[in-house]
Amino acid sequence: MGKMAVNIQYVVVRDGVEKMTFTSKKEADAYDRMLDLADSLSEWLAQAPLTLEEGQREALSFYLAEQKESLGRLLRGASVASLVDASSSAPASAAADGEARAAERAQAA
Repeated sequence: MGKMAVNIQYVVVRDGVEKMTFTSKKEADAYDRMLDLADSLSEWLAQAPLTLEEGQREALSFYLAEQKESLGRLLRGASVASLVDASSSAPASAAADGEARAAERAQAA
């Protein structure tokens, strides 16, 4: 008989729907906080004097929550160019992963 492996997984569940699975509690907690922020941003945007469909509002909220560090820097006066330079050093797969998550969240809404 072979050895049996034990894998611990942390699952983020919202409204009974499994959103994402992680291998570390720290990553799961960070993702859960990001979803909380996205929910708050969506509520805030719903009160804005502009017309967004619910799916657009949720996708925008999710994007802003994912990009909270960059958004914070912009709000403190950083230039977009400085953010583009910083993001170009990030792996392309991270950007694609973020886009996939935003699309997944928009479809789940």
